[in-house]
Amino acid sequence: MNTIPSIFNQRQINHTVMGGAEQSSQSKMPVDCIVLNRTDRTSRSRVFDNLIYRGFNSIISIETGSNRFATANASSLYPSVRFVVALEDVTAGDMLNLGMSMATAPYVLVLQDDMCMDDILFNPQLAKKLIALNDFCVCPRLTTSTFQSIPVRFFPTAEKSVFTVASSLSIQEGDITLYPADLAGFYDRNKYIQLGGADYTISSAYWQKVDLFCRAWLWGERVSVQTSFSFSYSGDVPEENQTVDSSYLRFYIKNLLPVFKNDHAEIPLSSFFAFRARRSCSFRDALELFGLARKWTEKNKYRFKKDAATLIQDWGK
Repeated sequence: MNTIPSIFNQRQINHTVMGGAEQSSQSKMPVDCIVLNRTDRTSRSRVFDNLIYRGFNSIISIETGSNRFATANASSLYPSVRFVVALEDVTAGDMLNLGMSMATAPYVLVLQDDMCMDDILFNPQLAKKLIALNDFCVCPRLTTSTFQSIPVRFFPTAEKSVFTVASSLSIQEGDITLYPADLAGFYDRNKYIQLGGADYTISSAYWQKVDLFCRAWLWGERVSVQTSFSFSYSGDVPEENQTVDSSYLRFYIKNLLPVFKNDHAEIPLSSFFAFRARRSCSFRDALELFGLARKWTEKNKYRFKKDAATLIQDWGK
């Protein structure tokens, strides 16, 4: 794709909306809940039974179009839930963009559907605590169905000048993390929109996520973990496809090429040949991508507060 989006929802996802006409009478906090659906639809009643009385401003269920009949049936059973059905192929990041565009509250709790099939612990008191942190995203502690901890703390590293993401099971209250595991977290919706949301031109869900949250860190936002904030999976923890492909290349040009100088970021022309030498695409494609990256960085240059090298070097300090 010969563009890099600069604004939120630059691409409009074809979708339909069911339900949500009945206003929730249980609203107790300025928080919407977005549920990203990926599991067997027969278990959806467990999800909404667990969420509907928690006091959310609204509940938004983001779905794919594979079984619209089941969605229509659910919307009649839960009239206060808004069911948003994507009518085209979408990644988890695309689904999150769609959910954020439908939300109206200033804060949003994002969960995968298999994180809320059992009783969840989320209330107005916890929401107030998370709001006070003023972070772009606050990430929960996650456990398996047998209550084994899984990594929720991730940090950027460089091995022989190659960007990698490391993880750790060790966490303390308030630790920082590069990104949330499985996109689960408590988000400041306005900050999400100001950051531009997930980049729809990145087709890999993993690199789309890494791009969004690296951009957040480079632009001065913060992502943290709160151990008192937790959820458990009801089944197996899904694996992420971290293949280095064309999606990685788009992440690379937006996050690793810019260099921070004084009060802004830029991509020097001199960096093209080093970039080209390490890419497998043709010279023409590399030149086009490099040009797109320079234009995008120029447009956003004053939003950068650091570059990737500084982010890695100063991580945790």
